[in-house]
Amino acid sequence: MKKLIYTLAFPLLLISCKDIPEQERGIPGPEKIAVEKSKMNIDSIENDLKEKGYQTFKYEDGDTTYLMQQYYMVFLKSGANRSQDSTEAARLQKEHLAYLSRMAEEGYASLIGPFGGDGDIRGIAVYNTATLEEADSLARQDPMVKAGRLEVEVNPWWTAKGGKLN
Repeated sequence: MKKLIYTLAFPLLLISCKDIPEQERGIPGPEKIAVEKSKMNIDSIENDLKEKGYQTFKYEDGDTTYLMQQYYMVFLKSGANRSQDSTEAARLQKEHLAYLSRMAEEGYASLIGPFGGDGDIRGIAVYNTATLEEADSLARQDPMVKAGRLEVEVNPWWTAKGGKLN
C-alpha cells in the first residue's frame, strides 16, 4: 500500500514543484544567473584592463552595467607641409592607409575614418591604448604625419566597452 501511495504521490509532487517559481524553491532563475555571470565577466575584463594600465569605471543604468574605458580620439589635421607633388601625395596616402589598417589589425585603433569637405580636421582615429603618450606616439608614426602633411591632436575619450555605432 505504501508503495502505491509513493508511486501516485511522487509524480504529483513533481508537477506541483513546476508551478513554484525557481527563486521560491531556492534556485536562482536564469535571469539572475545571466546578470551574475555578466558582472563576473565585466569584473574580470575590468581587472585585466586595469592590470595593463587602462583607465576604466563601471556605470549602472537599471539592470545594465556598462564597463567604461578611456580611449584616445586622434584628430588628424591638415599639416604645414602640403606642398608634395601629386605622385608623392599619392604615395603618402597609400602608406597612410596601410599604416591605419595595420593599427586596426593589431588592435591599436578601433574607429578610423576621414571627414568630408575641406576643413582643417581631415579625419579621426580612436586609439585603444593604456596611455595618451602611447596613442600620441603611434599617431605620430603615421607616414602622413611624419611627412608634415597631417598633424595630430590627441584627446582622452570615454565610451562603453563593446559599444557600437548605430
